Amino acid sequence: MTTGPTAATRPRNRKQVIVEAAGQVFSERGYHAASMEEIAAIVGTSAAALYRHFPNKYALFAECANVIVDKLVAVVDEWPPEAALTDVLAALTRATVSHRASGGLYRWEARYLKRADRHLLRTKFGHVVGRVTDTVRREYPLPDERLRATAALGVIGSVTMHRTSIAQRRIEDLLLASALGVVATDPGAAAGSARLVELPAQPVPRTRRAEILAAAVPLFARDGFANVTNAQIAQAVGLAPSAIYRHYPGKVDILVAACLQAAGLLAQAVERSLHQATDPRRAVVALAAAYVAYCFEHNALTSVAEAEVAGLPADLRRPLILAQREHIAVWEQQLRMVRPELDPRQARLLVHAGFGVVVEAGRALRWQDAPGHRDAVTALVTGALIR
Repeated sequence: MTTGPTAATRPRNRKQVIVEAAGQVFSERGYHAASMEEIAAIVGTSAAALYRHFPNKYALFAECANVIVDKLVAVVDEWPPEAALTDVLAALTRATVSHRASGGLYRWEARYLKRADRHLLRTKFGHVVGRVTDTVRREYPLPDERLRATAALGVIGSVTMHRTSIAQRRIEDLLLASALGVVATDPGAAAGSARLVELPAQPVPRTRRAEILAAAVPLFARDGFANVTNAQIAQAVGLAPSAIYRHYPGKVDILVAACLQAAGLLAQAVERSLHQATDPRRAVVALAAAYVAYCFEHNALTSVAEAEVAGLPADLRRPLILAQREHIAVWEQQLRMVRPELDPRQARLLVHAGFGVVVEAGRALRWQDAPGHRDAVTALVTGALIR
């Protein structure tokens, strides 16, 4: 008689189950905060059992990142080159929505991959963008077809970054319509919008505490919060590592200060942008222009706030989440005045789609700050939201 799990009781797809569970945990909690024990508990096994499939947490993490992108590659490769853009984007949307819980891993956590693994991932995603670009070029012969294709994929991928609950078919319909709105938009449609935005200036660091914060943000943005040490931050300011603790109790307090600073600057930008809007449609365009300008001008601060907030302890995360919700509520209100057929959750879904456009289009432009880039991304965000 044998003891323990047998071949008959162990699922044949155990490795797939592990990858799906791990992708969700990594996406929600971040690579460093997630543990093999936590993943094993979701799967219903032990951490030791995970190591029979993956030698370490990093190997599992890399597998998760590749599985997500491989699904998108498989989707575009299923369609012939002459396939209709609507069909290709609809298939990509279905695949993304069905893996919504784990898809957020690609957007922020992939920076923790080793260089070779990051390059492989970018190559695969580049293949997806290339296939979509070819179809966009054929059906919508407007300028910047690759940027429009990338932004449309940002719309689709945005669903992985929030938990707004709507029926799956309705999510797919809204995202597909939004993505098609993006590819049909001339990036020059918002020419001059950058000149209308007056952003609040980032505070000049006049105290040692402010200098530490200003030095830490680009390090967090480049290497990820978990990979940056107090010694590195101290060196950037010209302090001994122990001197950091006179100004911040710990590294996490520096991160919280960065996130609060980002929220404050964004709130000011929104207030200024709406002050000049004369009707709801102009208000949506003004919000888009202000958000785009904010992301380009304060890119390091923005990326840190977006990427790292999920890994904060719940009590520290709460005020930041509330600030984010207040910001989104402003967008929802203005968007529903333009599109009254949307209910609050549908409007919220589309607001996040607009944010997804900014993230992916900004990355495609390497966040090179220029009025033309700001105008183009503003036009694409507007195209994602307003028909």
